Amino acid sequence: MTIAAKIAFLADRLRDISAMGLLFSENIYDRTHYRDIQDIAMQMSAMATGQSMEQLEPLRAGVFSRPTPLAVGDGAVIDPAGRILLIQRADDQKWAMPGGALEVGETPAAGVAREVLEETGVVCETTELVGVFDSRICGSASGHHLYAFTFLCRPLEGRVKPSHCNETVGMGWFTQDALPEAIHPGHAIRIREAYRVWRGDYHPYFDPLSQAKENL
Repeated sequence: MTIAAKIAFLADRLRDISAMGLLFSENIYDRTHYRDIQDIAMQMSAMATGQSMEQLEPLRAGVFSRPTPLAVGDGAVIDPAGRILLIQRADDQKWAMPGGALEVGETPAAGVAREVLEETGVVCETTELVGVFDSRICGSASGHHLYAFTFLCRPLEGRVKPSHCNETVGMGWFTQDALPEAIHPGHAIRIREAYRVWRGDYHPYFDPLSQAKENL
């Protein structure tokens, strides 16, 4: 891990500690200290990412006040010809599976199908769990600790206009041996595992305990 990545990880640990403390603490002095820890976590995150505190402030309520790792999901939509659906992200111009943050009240599988529809307009159904990936281990560029649920999806008939097309600048179908060179960090291993499941090896992936300890 780079120094910036280590600082980001420590900031995320402090985020989790402060959020959990603010959630359960009723003592006004403890709550004040946990808010101070939250401020320190945001300052460290700003240092690690090169952002200003003003840029991070909108995340205080939605991200920094939420305990536990954040849950996200990706859809590995593979058609009968073996082509996978990828989007070209607007933020870094790199290619990735469609996906995003899961919402309260929906299952991970339903959230992934929703994200695919919003970003690509492709109607799909989730068929198998590819795996659960730890952002610290799979190579994700996120400054926050994420659990990424990846599902194998089957495209269905019908298309709609994407509602979140501003998040992408392109999309396409690719075979495994002709993927774009610029793959978004953390997606290469998830795409590889998705093809493994698509070929009939129905064993969900999860990060080994020994590997997780190495990243603490």
